[in-house]
Amino acid sequence: MNIEYARKMVIAGRSLAAFQSPILDVGDFYRAAWVQAVSAIDHWFHEELYRRVADLAGQNSPNMPYQLTRFELPLEKVEEIRQGTTTLAGAVSDHVRAKWANASLQNPRKISEALKLVTEENIWAKAAAQINEWNHGRTAMTEQTLKKQYTAITERRNKIAHEADLLDGDLKQRRGITDADATDAIDWVERIALAIARILG
Repeated sequence: MNIEYARKMVIAGRSLAAFQSPILDVGDFYRAAWVQAVSAIDHWFHEELYRRVADLAGQNSPNMPYQLTRFELPLEKVEEIRQGTTTLAGAVSDHVRAKWANASLQNPRKISEALKLVTEENIWAKAAAQINEWNHGRTAMTEQTLKKQYTAITERRNKIAHEADLLDGDLKQRRGITDADATDAIDWVERIALAIARILG
């Protein structure tokens, strides 16, 4: 997952903060880092989905997740399999990619829906437990609090990307942002991705 680019944006912002230029808002570097971090995890979720679906369909495993066994293929794909121009794994993989390519995986419900094709686990509950374990019980994340944390990060990303991070009802003033805010968001994105990767195996 390309999270390092987001971290470099924060470092660039910190480096320029000392200059106090009236024409340069270093907050924009932190906003760019925030957007990049969310884009990185969105891309990672997609790539994990495609790779794991291809692996599962290729194995013809009896332990395939229920949602993958119910996944519907269009008749043209069935015909390609019948004619031998593609394999079952190839057809399933292509169709999953076509279905999910333009879907944003920035909402916990959508992420759960996509990943049900590759795991029966409750990924948010398990990820929360994994984060608590890594923190040796100093945190008490639950499925709901972890989803809320992730949603807060993606909602701020949407405000930055779609509303120029302007305060509600104000067309001139933007929300404040610091290097610490951006770093915290990036750390959470990485933590969540690592925890989910651990559950996926």
